[in-house]
Amino acid sequence: MSIQESLSQHVKQAVASIYNAELESVEFQSTRKEFEGDITVVVFPMLRVVKGNPVQIGEAIGEYLLNKVEDVTGYNVVKGFLNIVIADSYYLNWFNTIKTEARFGYKLPDAKDKAVMVEYSSPNTNKPLHLGHIRNNLLGYSVAEILKASGKKVYKTQIINDRGIHICKSMLAWKRFGKGETPESTRLKGDKLVGNYYVKFDQEYKKEIEALKADGLSEDEAKKQAPILLEAQDMLLKWEAGDEAVVSLWKTMNQWVYDGFEVTYNDLGVDFDCYYYESNTYLLGKEFVAEGLKSGVFFKKEDGSVWCDLTDEGLDEKIVLRSDGTAVYITQDIGTAIQRIKDYEDVGGLVYTVGNEQDYHFKVLFLILKKLGFDWAEHLFHLSYGMVDLPSGKMKSREGTVVDADDLISEMAETAGEISEELGKLDGYTQDEKDQLYSTIGLGALKYYILKVDPKKRILFDPKESIDFQGNTGPFIQYTYARIQSIIRKADFDYTVNTPKIDLHEKEKSLLKQLQLFPETIQLAAAQFSPAIIANYTYDLVKEFNSFYQNVSILGADNLDEKIFRVQLSQAVATTIKNAFSLLGINVPERM
Repeated sequence: MSIQESLSQHVKQAVASIYNAELESVEFQSTRKEFEGDITVVVFPMLRVVKGNPVQIGEAIGEYLLNKVEDVTGYNVVKGFLNIVIADSYYLNWFNTIKTEARFGYKLPDAKDKAVMVEYSSPNTNKPLHLGHIRNNLLGYSVAEILKASGKKVYKTQIINDRGIHICKSMLAWKRFGKGETPESTRLKGDKLVGNYYVKFDQEYKKEIEALKADGLSEDEAKKQAPILLEAQDMLLKWEAGDEAVVSLWKTMNQWVYDGFEVTYNDLGVDFDCYYYESNTYLLGKEFVAEGLKSGVFFKKEDGSVWCDLTDEGLDEKIVLRSDGTAVYITQDIGTAIQRIKDYEDVGGLVYTVGNEQDYHFKVLFLILKKLGFDWAEHLFHLSYGMVDLPSGKMKSREGTVVDADDLISEMAETAGEISEELGKLDGYTQDEKDQLYSTIGLGALKYYILKVDPKKRILFDPKESIDFQGNTGPFIQYTYARIQSIIRKADFDYTVNTPKIDLHEKEKSLLKQLQLFPETIQLAAAQFSPAIIANYTYDLVKEFNSFYQNVSILGADNLDEKIFRVQLSQAVATTIKNAFSLLGINVPERM
């Protein structure tokens, strides 16, 4: 039982005993630095059931706790706030229970609970992954790991957008201009090769538009009549009809892209448990539209198109089937969601990691699934996030102005290497060890910079600013972890013995209190689908440790008992940093 839970029970007993009144809940907060105490009871909310002066009420409850609760050694009241001093023995006893837990803060899944499926990445097969995909992947992966740590069974998935006119544009450009190029012949990653032809299509399309305009067509007419676009549209019709040559080329070029994606995912440190493909799912949902028509969820207009009326929910009417009977995007999403629950019967909820430009789409999707009567639709969440901007401006795939994910990963490692070399702390490292360290620091910097920001906010990403060994950055936290490993390596005594009974320094107590917050921080981050909560907790923990490190001698302590405890405490902090960073997909180096 936590100190909050214990104190909550005793405060309720105090109010019942002194005032013959019943409190539903007790509000706590951290004691402000300028006052003595470890935890503060907020008295003001009690005035709803206890009449009187808040200072006097606080004094009465404080006296009760001092006399009745062994772990309470003192108190003071400031206005309506009861500051309680907790005995060192409580913190030491608690520390003894967690100090060797390799997964302190994590909760094991309950077999009775439903699993959660988290969708992220979901790229198109006409271009490589870029900076926007990086934020998507890092968010989705981290949320999945946090949900697992909070006690949920999790499946990671993506739906790959492998069909449509944009895919045919790359295919047609390669067919016209590729001269049989392959990833092997060009030594290019397959996704980059295909992406180059997507850009090539756009270049040729623009040339044709200008030529048609010179012949007297308007811009709109030229855009519609450009021969290369008409040919791409014809290719899509052939694909849908199962044309053997088109389908064969589609399979070949898509496989190039999948192979390229796997390299990027591996370098980025993200993975998936299952894959869905739009080519398999784009017709899903039509049968549920037919059922919804019968039950009155949908209605048909005069032209034969099918719609859902969401005006009662403050939204518009939404088309779910065109007049010619073809599916729209949301039809596919309806079917895919239902199919996923069929495929994974233990799943009770879905998390969609998709940019905030799709906020309306997911409101509509979730409402329609509820109207169709699926009870799991109550447990759908759109992990909506803001775009990633660069100092140079907005990215455009078709114009080739995106920041390529692979290039960014390499650039981060190079920048980490330059800064590390300047600091000159890598004597004795082999080149391979240096390269591994640069990759760990560079990726850690990238991931932390993106994940420390609330998902809903836009990010202006500056690679150099992210690789800073001071402040709220990944490398600063990694450096603190490495510093603790250095301390542990230098300990020339047995620190694995039982924790000694000592008087705690205020910095030790502050650090223990920060450690205690980790389990509830995981639960909060899971409830809010926010890796930023984990990132900023870790930074606060590191700040507390560095304050402890600067004010308290660890290996040079006055006696062996203090040395033993301080090394144990440092080790527990390092374990928690490592666990917290693993939830963000970030590795920590043993040396820096």
